[in-house]
Amino acid sequence: MARTADKTDIPDRLTKAGRELFSRHGYNATGIQQITDHAGVPKGSFYNHFESKEAFAAAIVTQYADYLQRSWEAMMEAAPPEPMAAIHYVFTQMIAYHQSRTVQAGCLIGNFAAEIALSSETCRAVLQAAQLAWRERLAGMISQAQADGAIRTDIAPAELSGLVWDAWEGALLRMKLERSVEPLRRSVDLMFNHLFQPAATDVSAAASHRPTTE
Repeated sequence: MARTADKTDIPDRLTKAGRELFSRHGYNATGIQQITDHAGVPKGSFYNHFESKEAFAAAIVTQYADYLQRSWEAMMEAAPPEPMAAIHYVFTQMIAYHQSRTVQAGCLIGNFAAEIALSSETCRAVLQAAQLAWRERLAGMISQAQADGAIRTDIAPAELSGLVWDAWEGALLRMKLERSVEPLRRSVDLMFNHLFQPAATDVSAAASHRPTTE
């Protein structure tokens, strides 16, 4: 076989194979031999590009985080201009993505966090950075929706986005158990259509400040 002149070919093939296998089988159940076989490269080539399986997993998480950033930006370009409508659009698109998958594997960041965050400081750091970036993007949208009067303002955007992350990842676990995206739909509905709604206007207090016409 002729050698490729593209030095990124083998590492790209390895990370693509690793992402697919890690998503399907998890970190601990996936071996380097499986990864190289799936990528169609010699096992020895793995260590020419990655010093360990742990370093390889960290590289995949970083790559996955970049993918999420690009996906988010693409969704925002197509989203409605109103902040709350844009939030609903983004989550509708994410639910549709999971529904379209043959295997509903959930989120690689959440899956890895459950498996290796306690055993690998290297992976824990990149996982934390990835989920924080996701939360910060959503917090910016929540802040805009608060300014627009569509989301309650008594809780900071960062706190609300953290709650969304927690609920979303939990719903993804239920999705895998139930083999249905209904937990995702239900969680999004409860958060954005109920829990995050502004408090009802205190009509009596407002009335007391109205100028009298008598």
